[in-house]
Amino acid sequence: MLIILGALLYYFTQNHAEGSSQASPPGTAHLNNQRANYHFTVPDKWMNDPQRPVYFKGKYHYYYLYNKDYPNGNGTEWRHATSTDLVHWQDQGVAIPKYTNKNGDPWSGSVVVDTHNTAGFGKNAFIAILTQPSANGGAQEQYLWYSKNGGKTFTSYSKKPVLANPGTADFRDPKIIWDPQSKHWVMLMAEGKKIGFYTSTNLKKWTYTSGFLTDNVGTLECPDLYRMQAANGAYKWVLGASANGRGAGNPNTYAYWTGSFNGKKFIADRQEPKWLDHGFDWYAAVTFDIVGASNPYEQRYALGWMNNWDYANNTPTLQEGFNGMNSIVRKIRLRFNGQSYVLSSQPIGAISLLPASTQKFQRMEVDGSKTLNASGASYQLDADISWSQLKNAGLRLRESADHSRHVDVGVFTEGEGYTYVNRAYTNQPDTDGNSLESRAPFNTANHKVHLKILVDKNSIEVFVDDGTVAYSSLIFPNKDDQGISLFSEGGQAVFENVVIRHFDQ
Repeated sequence: MLIILGALLYYFTQNHAEGSSQASPPGTAHLNNQRANYHFTVPDKWMNDPQRPVYFKGKYHYYYLYNKDYPNGNGTEWRHATSTDLVHWQDQGVAIPKYTNKNGDPWSGSVVVDTHNTAGFGKNAFIAILTQPSANGGAQEQYLWYSKNGGKTFTSYSKKPVLANPGTADFRDPKIIWDPQSKHWVMLMAEGKKIGFYTSTNLKKWTYTSGFLTDNVGTLECPDLYRMQAANGAYKWVLGASANGRGAGNPNTYAYWTGSFNGKKFIADRQEPKWLDHGFDWYAAVTFDIVGASNPYEQRYALGWMNNWDYANNTPTLQEGFNGMNSIVRKIRLRFNGQSYVLSSQPIGAISLLPASTQKFQRMEVDGSKTLNASGASYQLDADISWSQLKNAGLRLRESADHSRHVDVGVFTEGEGYTYVNRAYTNQPDTDGNSLESRAPFNTANHKVHLKILVDKNSIEVFVDDGTVAYSSLIFPNKDDQGISLFSEGGQAVFENVVIRHFDQ
């Protein structure tokens, strides 16, 4: 594409309400070497935890932790962006600045639109409750901030916390929901290996009601709670949290439990959690309502921070002055698999509306490897793979011309079977080599699998079959490594319905 045309498109998106100031608009990938083509990225410096978006006057309002002094200074603040489709974003600047008082910098929390003026700041005031490491010896405590201008800027309610530290080192990441059955606010707190539950009628005074204890998932962060309905009509409450299950061979992403909630206490169906993402880089995730849905409990949105604290500063985007990206927004559903209730996820439908060129391939029988007449750095790829006798099959993506560098996505059928994403053969953030291949169990009895794969300049996201298994991971391929190959080992694999939608036109 001509540079002049690209510059015009960039000008257009910077001067219209729903242009993208975080990510290069789809189709302008060449304007920036490292910035993602269709993922949300921080405009500059640093971002980490996303805060749950809220909907107000036709737009989703999204806040995230931002450090304008990175990499030479500490402290986060809340930066604000808006969107109508959750794909294109408009930067709105910092809404809650850091170090405005002795309570320190604002950490994670949650914001609600107080439609019934329960807090007394006016109808439809934006209320944020968030953690600050306060002047109280650095204790993590919860403070209220309010906005009367539609979430553009917030004012501190008080130098005193609305929820003081009860004497625990970890006491952070408040998540607030309205419980329509009990008619009160519920706040979840990450308290080490425990999730604490608190209630309030005015968002200012909170009462402890119960705690949910966990095992083998490390220190919890960013708790979550919502109600969903499965296709069989059953309702379940879902309790989620970012957790570290590596000690038990599980991911370091978003753990969740299904169960019941009576407005004060959550009771899990089972103590062992399930995981919403099996990759290495889907942390501090949040879920939020789909506004306008006919059944608000049928589906829900979710997004996560695509990074990992084990290697958070290892990214080539630092060369261009920024570090921080989100996953694409996905839709989650509750399904009954015959034994238990599980969450599944798929990319948000608006992804399909991005400008793209499409390649379709006829049925291909592969015994060994086959290089496709296709290449790209930013695309969505769908494929059905089937077999009768097989050991291993899948795709090699972002492949170098000499086939030595690539990212592998596939299914291993011997033994108990599993799907996987392997980033060992390309540049990636884990210099210690501990996070190279992510796996999830897979039932091979049907001898087939569907893979939906989203590739961007520095990331890969994979959704297996109906999405009960998903992977989100960072990758750092060489710019020119854009090949795509199919492979099989130990038998023949049949690839059908292979469709590639290229976003880096």
